[in-house]
Amino acid sequence: MTLSRHIGRLVAFRIAAALVMIVALLQVMDLLDITTEILDRGLGFGGVVKYALLRLPRLVEQAAPLAALAGGLFAFAQLARDHAVTAMRAAGSSTYRVVGMALPAVVGLMIIQWAVAQFVAPRTDLELDAWWTATAPVADEDRADARPVRVGSDIATGAPGAIDGSTLGPVRIYRRDGQGRLVERIIAKGATHGPQGWALETPTFVRVAPDTLTDGAAADMTWPVNLTPKDVATLFSDAAAQPSAAEARRALEGGGAERSPAFYRMQLQRTFAAPFACLVMLLMTTPVALASFRAGQAGLYMAYGVAAGLLFLVIDGMLTAVGESGALSAPLAAWAAPVAFSALALTALLRLEG
Repeated sequence: MTLSRHIGRLVAFRIAAALVMIVALLQVMDLLDITTEILDRGLGFGGVVKYALLRLPRLVEQAAPLAALAGGLFAFAQLARDHAVTAMRAAGSSTYRVVGMALPAVVGLMIIQWAVAQFVAPRTDLELDAWWTATAPVADEDRADARPVRVGSDIATGAPGAIDGSTLGPVRIYRRDGQGRLVERIIAKGATHGPQGWALETPTFVRVAPDTLTDGAAADMTWPVNLTPKDVATLFSDAAAQPSAAEARRALEGGGAERSPAFYRMQLQRTFAAPFACLVMLLMTTPVALASFRAGQAGLYMAYGVAAGLLFLVIDGMLTAVGESGALSAPLAAWAAPVAFSALALTALLRLEG
């Protein structure tokens, strides 16, 4: 029990230290690009601190796999230098037990990464976007650029209105039937969310039939779609590029989307697959614990671990992009890299253990 606590604490401390250092480095790099603009807006040091705090959850999410890689390398290198694993193997314990002792620390990191990505970061992203918009200079306040969105079978372009998403600026709505054929085009000066849907301001319309076109205007018209103000606020913020699982599910259910359904299906799979990158990193660093410092193996094993970890991140990112495009099924694109690299790491560990 004492040995398990020692190794668990060693790995946990190294991972935590690596996480703090990597997040701090990313934070500094981010602030180097943005601090001048914050100060130009007259927000002062408090503005810099607020920006850093609101960006912190997203940086923690990004840094977690690298922290597992760096923390695992340094923890296992120390065990190898102290000949702890050699002593354990002489006493009849296998290297797999070392992995089991280190596992709680990595599982804790996986839970933190998942919770931050799904619950904390989406809220801070929206708050950061609202604060950044509210403090923009007058010359930069124009957010009237229309964005295309898909709402169920309808396609619409609209400009953002209120920050809370309860209103829209000028909108164009292209309503389609079940086969994707255009049946009506609606143009309105604005829209306001209400109990029945979106109330359109001074709408004009063109209805498309197989043989005729009918145009007209109405004093009032409602766009009855499953699009909430929260959906609109998310779509028209910079946070829309990284939707949470709940937001991706809403997009697939007709709650408004800027990207293809394949993109949101991929985000749902990544919700569960992304945290496993931390476990993959741990497995790829475990062979360092078997390195012999006297034979000069430590540096070589650590280099292999770093190379494998970076290669995993590259291939995982490439497969994610392919899955988002729809060229590969979302489950395969999300899980192929974690499963393949875990198998490779276990195979390497098995050969070294044998």
